[in-house]
Amino acid sequence: MAEETVEESRRRRKRRSRLTIGIVLGSLVVLVAGALVASLLYLNSLSRSYEENVQTFGDEETFPDEADRPEKDEDDESINILLIGSDDHGGSGESEDLPRVPQGGRSDTMMLVHIPADRDSVQVMSIPRDLWVEVPGHGWHKVNAPLALGGISLTVQTLEGLFDARIDHIASVDMLGFIGLVDALGGVDVNSSYPESFTTGEGYTFEPGVQHMDSEQALSFVRHRATFPDGDLQRVRNQQAFIRAVIQESVSPSNLTNPGQVQDMVETFAPHLVVDETLDSSTVASLGWQMRGAVSDIQLFTLPTGDSGRSADGQWIWNQDTQAISEISEALSDGTLQEYVDDNDL
Repeated sequence: MAEETVEESRRRRKRRSRLTIGIVLGSLVVLVAGALVASLLYLNSLSRSYEENVQTFGDEETFPDEADRPEKDEDDESINILLIGSDDHGGSGESEDLPRVPQGGRSDTMMLVHIPADRDSVQVMSIPRDLWVEVPGHGWHKVNAPLALGGISLTVQTLEGLFDARIDHIASVDMLGFIGLVDALGGVDVNSSYPESFTTGEGYTFEPGVQHMDSEQALSFVRHRATFPDGDLQRVRNQQAFIRAVIQESVSPSNLTNPGQVQDMVETFAPHLVVDETLDSSTVASLGWQMRGAVSDIQLFTLPTGDSGRSADGQWIWNQDTQAISEISEALSDGTLQEYVDDNDL
C-alpha cells in the first residue's frame, strides 16, 4: 500500500511538472501581445477552466483558403503563432480608429512567435503596426488594416504573403487581461530602456532602469507612445521589456510551485483570450512539455523597418526593409531565425 502511495505521488509530480511547463510556454505565447496564453494548465480543474472560459475563433474566420497559403514541408516541425493584442483605448488614445479583433477590442499589437523544430528556443518578433504592406485584394495599407478589411483570415494571408511562411496558430488577448494578471503576480519589475524619464497621459513618470510596477502603471507603460521621437517603435520596446518581466515573474519557483497562484492566474486571464480551435488545452500542454528547456532562451526583437514617410492618403507609415524581410523569410524556412537575430544584434 505504501509503495502504491509513493508511485501515485511520483505520477502526480510528473504530471504537474508537465502542465507547469505548459503554463510557462503559455505565458510566452500570449504575453507576447502582452499576457499569458491560453495554456495556463496545472491540474484537471484548471484544464476544464481553460476549456470553459477561453473563446475560440471559428475555423472559417481564422485561416484563408488553402490555395492562398504558402506550402509547408511535411518534415518541417517548426511552429509559427500570430499574436494579436487588442485594446479599446487603442494604445494612444480613444480617438484613434483601430480595427477590431473578432470577439475582442481594437488591434493594437501584433507579434509573430517562432518555435523551432528542436523546441530549444523561442523567437518573438514584434511587427510595428504602422508598417506599410500589400493586402491581398485591397492594395497597400498599414499592417493592422486587414483586420478591418477581411478579419483574421485576411490578416493571416497578408503576413503569410509578407514572410512566405505558414502561420499555424492564432491567439488574441485584450488589455483587460493585463490588469488582473499583474495584480495576481503582485506587480512586476520592468527595466525601462528609454534613456530619459517620461510621463504618460495617466500621469505616471517612469525613470530609466528597473522599477516595480503595479497593473495600472504597467498598462500605462505599455500603451504610451505620444512623447517618443520614434513613436510606436519605442512603445514596442517597452512592451517587450514588460513581457520579459512578466515571464520572469510567472516562471519563478515561488509562483509555479503555488497551485493557488496558478489558479488565480488562469481564472483571471482565460476569459480575455481568443484562440484558434486547434489550440486546445491538450495541444498546449503537449507543446509545453516539448519546450521545457526553452524558457531560458526566449528572444524578443522588432522587425527592422525602412524609412518613415507618408502614404498617398497622408498616413504616417514605416516603409519595409525588404532585405530584412527576405532574410527573415529565409530564416523562418530553414530554422535559423535565432542565428539571424544574433548576427544582426536585434
